[in-house]
Amino acid sequence: MNDHLPAPDVLADLPAEEVEAFLLAHPGFLAERPDLYRALVPPRRLHGERLADHMAAMLDAERNRARTLEAEMRAAAEAGRAGSGLNMRVRLAVLALMRAHDVLEAVTQEVPALLGVETCTLASEPLCAPLFSSRPPGVLPLPSGAIARLIGRGRDAVVRSHPTDTEMLHAEAAPLVVRDALARVPLPAGPPMLIALGARDPAALPARQTVPVLAFLGRAVAAALSR
Repeated sequence: MNDHLPAPDVLADLPAEEVEAFLLAHPGFLAERPDLYRALVPPRRLHGERLADHMAAMLDAERNRARTLEAEMRAAAEAGRAGSGLNMRVRLAVLALMRAHDVLEAVTQEVPALLGVETCTLASEPLCAPLFSSRPPGVLPLPSGAIARLIGRGRDAVVRSHPTDTEMLHAEAAPLVVRDALARVPLPAGPPMLIALGARDPAALPARQTVPVLAFLGRAVAAALSR
């Protein structure tokens, strides 16, 4: 029978005096429920009272912290989705390498389209012997020590938001590259070698959660070259 009664008017049922009386009787109520501070309008300084300033600063800091956490969570979610997309594209590239008769041609011609990048090149430090009797077309020359400098010692791959040495790594496609990724190609013998991916769209090479999959691509290229 009471199911059809109108919903109570909270403002009418809880006048300000009663809310004030309740808070005075329960001084720890808000302290035990800090989430409520995010919904409250902070007090402003009146007649030089420092307490109001302190409270406003606390509430503003809490809200700023909440906004920062929310932004970081959104960024992490977006990076996770982008990383998953690259993971799938790298799998397709590895399949292409597995069936390729000419690995260098697959790297430079098939892999860019599969990964959604502008260019993909192989580069090595002086002479890829004994794997190659001479550096074949498609393998760009690098000076000794370049790979350790570009990728970093002890690292297998890197994504660079501000690429350097683009002409050396991406040749004629260098003007198009706004972000690139470099991965070691760990050949069983011979000098250091890397694979370089260059992208016009930064989203094609997300900066987070992608280094392991790029390192896997480098190992797959090495395996294909060693067949």
